Amino acid sequence: MPYKKEIMPHLDELDTLATTLGACNNVYLTKEGKLRGTNTDWRGIKGCLLSGTTSKQNLGKGKPALIIGAGGASRAAVYALFAELECEEIYVVNRDAREVADLLSDAKAYSSSARQPRLTHITSVEQAADLPTPYYVVGTVPDFEAKTEEEIKARKMLETFLGKDERGVLLDMCFKPRNTRILKLARASGWVTVDGTGVIGHQIEEQWRLWAGAGGGGKIIPQKEAWAVLRKAADESSAINF
Repeated sequence: MPYKKEIMPHLDELDTLATTLGACNNVYLTKEGKLRGTNTDWRGIKGCLLSGTTSKQNLGKGKPALIIGAGGASRAAVYALFAELECEEIYVVNRDAREVADLLSDAKAYSSSARQPRLTHITSVEQAADLPTPYYVVGTVPDFEAKTEEEIKARKMLETFLGKDERGVLLDMCFKPRNTRILKLARASGWVTVDGTGVIGHQIEEQWRLWAGAGGGGKIIPQKEAWAVLRKAADESSAINF
């Protein structure tokens, strides 16, 4: 982070997930000693969003979703929302139109003859006001105060979506600080929120398998114990709780 696309040409190998998503967040050694890149972000995104629903089931199926940002992490968000959670229409709020165009191009990798994601770049408050409320929202950008005209405009578009009558689940992948501006904004509007440390928890088992077993045979770490360690570390960390 934030080099999930830039690192890819420098690795020995990339698995199908990394190439399909166009982003790599995890690198491990194969049995042959090669550096192989993969993507486990989508597992964390999917797990966090489902954890925010009352039944832990996919209540957003067939409903719109929203992604904040169009960098490397947004690739995993599109994959999780479209391929795993079956959100056909995905709104994108991002200040850089060229980044959104690149995201739209990369998302074609998820298309099939039967289904393809419909990504819409939100460019105005009026456009946001006219669209249905997204059920899932995923923040993929660092926590920062909106200062430029483009940043302030993007924040107002997000506020418009969050201020609608319907509510859903918002995940902010950023967790430094743990309680981000986006999370505070969503809570104030009555949304269920999930902080970014949960993304790590939902990736633990797969990452442990890759690191310890180089793709197979690794001892599976007990989920309950792993989550307990993660939550304790997150709660006590002065690096993210400020």
